[in-house]
Amino acid sequence: MPNPRHHRTLRVVLAVKAAVGVSLACGALGALVLQTRGLTVGDWATELKQGSDPRFEWRSIDKRHWQAIAPGGGEPPEVTDAREGTGLGCPVGMARARGGYRLGVGRRDDTGDVERAQNAACTDWISRDFPARCRTFDKDKLASGIAKLPTQAMDYCIDRFEYPNRLGENPIIVVTFNEAERMCKKESKRLCTEREWTFACEGEEARPYPNGYERDPEACVVDRSWKLFAEGALVPRDGPRARAEMDRLWQAEPSGTRPKCRSPFGVYDMTGNVDEWTRSTRSTGYVSVLKGGYWGPVRARCRPATRAHNEDFVAYQQGFRCCADPVTSGASQAAAAIAATPDAGAVAATPDAGAVAVAATPDAGAGAVARTPGRDAGPFLSEPDGLLVVTEDESDEDDALARTRAVGISCGARPSAPIDASVAVGLVALGAALARRRRGQGTGTG
Repeated sequence: MPNPRHHRTLRVVLAVKAAVGVSLACGALGALVLQTRGLTVGDWATELKQGSDPRFEWRSIDKRHWQAIAPGGGEPPEVTDAREGTGLGCPVGMARARGGYRLGVGRRDDTGDVERAQNAACTDWISRDFPARCRTFDKDKLASGIAKLPTQAMDYCIDRFEYPNRLGENPIIVVTFNEAERMCKKESKRLCTEREWTFACEGEEARPYPNGYERDPEACVVDRSWKLFAEGALVPRDGPRARAEMDRLWQAEPSGTRPKCRSPFGVYDMTGNVDEWTRSTRSTGYVSVLKGGYWGPVRARCRPATRAHNEDFVAYQQGFRCCADPVTSGASQAAAAIAATPDAGAVAATPDAGAVAVAATPDAGAGAVARTPGRDAGPFLSEPDGLLVVTEDESDEDDALARTRAVGISCGARPSAPIDASVAVGLVALGAALARRRRGQGTGTG
């Protein structure tokens, strides 16, 4: 005859084991959820300690835009100009960009010739998968690869820093393309074309990075931890939820904080920090183009561009800078030379070859709030050197990172070993406890 005391003890043991199994499984699931949101357990613990206290003080501008207030404020542009000495003939706060911009075959910049030469010169890939990142480029090999490509004369002025263009102040973010154009026009400037922006970043050598040929997180604000954005957080843009989301995601720095993140023309923070709106120099597609990447683990090179967002698209890491014509006595000739090319900020520009190249793929991770056409994943294509690139339909690096995280869960891609082990132990313990309970119930009825 079964011993009642034995059965009670067994039931207690089974209940404890089941509880342990459920706890382990829930803990593993929680870790997976944190992982998909770009957080570690340590990050989560830190955020819990912080509670609802903001990390930064924020300024709302026109009930549309946000700016993290930097301690100490910014330096007057006149002081910066005197020290830098790179703005001859330009309005206050701007640098002069002059020289030969490297084009592709047929005097076009949409063929991907420069990008292919850069990829071939990469000697150390961080990742060859999208978004591809190269740690080191061979300077001599790149110079040889672009030596026979044509150039175009350029001469214009560009803001030294991201808007509001002041050393020591944080960039203004959550700005649409149309708003950026209006803000530049208000200062008697224009939004830079993508070609103007690219040349100011890479110089006559067609450098991959503004600081040269090596990707250096100490030089520019790049490769910081990726965090999943909250859909709809920017509706409305000036609401408390938007402010909290900006505070959680913000990892940029005040303009000019990194003196090494300086282009050949003395322009700062062109890659990393925040994305920058420019005007397209192509005749097809959206006129709005994002350049430079932002603080996350995206390509953050001078050439790539994001082309799949319309003029009213807005995200948490979007900023801009302005361009203008020189104001010297020779400004009319310089302006005429620029106006004769697809560089002067005109809406219409060179025809689009439709080539699948790095230039046609996105560079910026945009935390989408309003979805726009063309943001669905496009097919992955392989270039001759084995580097994976994507069509323009693959429109956003943040989206690609988010999809990678989602695929890691839904399609069985292995997360970290500790998480796998926790799941396995939890499920095995739970299964064993249930099996023993069934056996115990069977003994009790026999």
